[in-house]
Amino acid sequence: MRVLTTAEELLADSEGVVLLDVRWQLGRTDGREQHLAGHLPGAVFVDLETELAGPPSAAEGRHPLPSLPALQSAARRWGVRNGSRVVVHDATGGLAAARGWWLLRWGGLADVTILDGGLAAWTAAGGRLDTGEVVPEPGDVTLPGGGMPVLTADEAAALPAGGGVLLDARAAERYRGEVEPVDPRAGHVPGAVSAPTTGNLDESGHFRTAAVLTERFTALGVQPGTTVGVYCGSGVTAAHEVAALAEAGVEAALWPGSWSQWSNDPTRPVATGP
Repeated sequence: MRVLTTAEELLADSEGVVLLDVRWQLGRTDGREQHLAGHLPGAVFVDLETELAGPPSAAEGRHPLPSLPALQSAARRWGVRNGSRVVVHDATGGLAAARGWWLLRWGGLADVTILDGGLAAWTAAGGRLDTGEVVPEPGDVTLPGGGMPVLTADEAAALPAGGGVLLDARAAERYRGEVEPVDPRAGHVPGAVSAPTTGNLDESGHFRTAAVLTERFTALGVQPGTTVGVYCGSGVTAAHEVAALAEAGVEAALWPGSWSQWSNDPTRPVATGP
């Protein structure tokens, strides 16, 4: 699958493209305000908390998947039509936008890509920014679902012992259990491999090349034919890791509940350390 669109490509051909602005960061609630202050022309703001996730719970995690009907309804509000070309973006290297990319792919939309480098890449390439709210014409997209593989907690936990690789996309200090800013317990799923999402990006906030990403994931134990699963805190940045793996030619399954689901279950074992 094609994962990325460059700013230069978008500037050269944006006819009919649905632009989705998914500005979100853990601990911040001003994504909409950032969008209103400056966004790609025609870009529609997407609220990750309410439109790219279902209601949080201890049983399902902080950002469970929305229902397919809810996602379809939201996509229609964003102006997505059957056959639309969609480009998602943010201002943080795709760490939030990848959730929108993954969900629309999961929903069954074929042509969805991430703007590589996001807002900074767009302005650096000479793209202008508009202000204010964008209200598009409603779309008519139908999302059949089943477009991306998903793991349950039990399936994710079984991967390491079954010859697969379970990647933990959180920061290394959270994986090691040294800090835990949001979830009940610190540490990681036994057998999981630390693979911080930030390692997918270069210093400019662009995705690393496919060759570099392949080298990275090979060093983490991903070989041809390996079954790969990814989790993070709540299934947001794990989507970025799935995108990076796709760039490297590897299909990976997302565990939506991730650590926020696992750590809320006292019967689940927790490992710490490197």
